Amino acid sequence: MNRLFVDRLTVIDCALLHPQRGLLGESWLCDLELGGGLDAQGMVLDFGEVKRTVKGIIDTVFDHRLLVPARHPGLAIAADGERLRIDFPYGDGRHVAHDGPADAVHLIDAPEVSAQAVSRAIRQALSPALPPNVHEVAVSLRTEASAGAQYRYCHGLRQHAGNCQRIAHGHRSRIEILRDGARAPGLEAEWAGRWRDAYVGTRADLAETRLRDGIPVHCFQYVAAQGAFALEIPVERCYLIDTDSTVEHLAAHVAARLAIEHPGARYRVRAFEGVDKGAIAEA
Repeated sequence: MNRLFVDRLTVIDCALLHPQRGLLGESWLCDLELGGGLDAQGMVLDFGEVKRTVKGIIDTVFDHRLLVPARHPGLAIAADGERLRIDFPYGDGRHVAHDGPADAVHLIDAPEVSAQAVSRAIRQALSPALPPNVHEVAVSLRTEASAGAQYRYCHGLRQHAGNCQRIAHGHRSRIEILRDGARAPGLEAEWAGRWRDAYVGTRADLAETRLRDGIPVHCFQYVAAQGAFALEIPVERCYLIDTDSTVEHLAAHVAARLAIEHPGARYRVRAFEGVDKGAIAEA
């Protein structure tokens, strides 16, 4: 059998619901292998078609969505036309509730959202779109290898014209901080700790704070171009800022806080949004 491969075909930036940790951001590098016979061009599949069709399906169906384990115990899903409400219990009596357009959510047929479960879902989504000479599809998801500080966060950008407007999408990100021109790994670890598993929310989008089963929760709401969105999440998991949570604002926020908390030095912050992209700020 002939095989082709494409490493790093795309990056899936998404949010997922975890049985113990609740709402998490993730960035998966997606590697692809296709096996089968050769077509009239002498190819398993033209690389241009791989980018157009295969990458297009992955980006449309999985990227910038909330991935929900459909077989998680206690999960409640309510459909109302083209909208879905998700209520997800996790950990010790905590909940995440998401209400929004159905296109902002993808149900994974598994008790837990893992790289293996999402790989299976991608293969199932790709199979109907591939030509008959392609007999095997192998999808591998992996996280970026990095020895530095990383954090996983989720957010939503109400004013964004694309899918970043979805209130619960996320990233696994690095952060690099230079203090007077030298890397400052201690400060990088400090900020990675602050934003570990955090929902970075904009104060203007916070509708109310209340108790649910004795646990304080923030309720975020906004209306964007794709529709109305709402998210309920424990207060302990939130980090509030006064601006939109674009990576440009996040980099500037870190730089400004560093100048206040550790004065007397010049700081340069490279904040990543997923893999190989981000913003730079100085203070």
